[in-house]
Amino acid sequence: MSIEKKIKSTIVLDIDTKTVINLMHIGSWVNEKNVTFFKQFGLSSQQYNILRILRGQKGRPINLTDIHERMISKMSNTTRLIDKLILKGFVTRRTDKKNKRRVEIRITKKGLNLLEQIDLQITGHTESITKHLNYKESLILNELIDKLRGE
Repeated sequence: MSIEKKIKSTIVLDIDTKTVINLMHIGSWVNEKNVTFFKQFGLSSQQYNILRILRGQKGRPINLTDIHERMISKMSNTTRLIDKLILKGFVTRRTDKKNKRRVEIRITKKGLNLLEQIDLQITGHTESITKHLNYKESLILNELIDKLRGE
């Protein structure tokens, strides 16, 4: 179904407008799928993103700025997300005694265990989103998205 039909547009969209609306629509669609998937684990997709970033540190601490720079959504309130993860016992935050502005954030064993549970299901989740694309089409789509971002 074309995006014009999907949004019930009464006008023919120029190609640039159609492209941007398609991207906005697909982003929203994927986000809705992610909200449903991560809800079963008591997480948002942004919280999951932070946990993955922390797991990638392999036990080394990371500061808030570095986490924020690696976030998929730069609009996220990283401090608030970290606070929620701390309350759930998935991460710890420690302020350096010598330099109070230096804050170290680490994933906990509980956080790692949760990621292991998610790992068991994430492939099925992502495949359900991309099921209408074959491998070559997925490669092309990724190349086009990288090109759109100017990378």
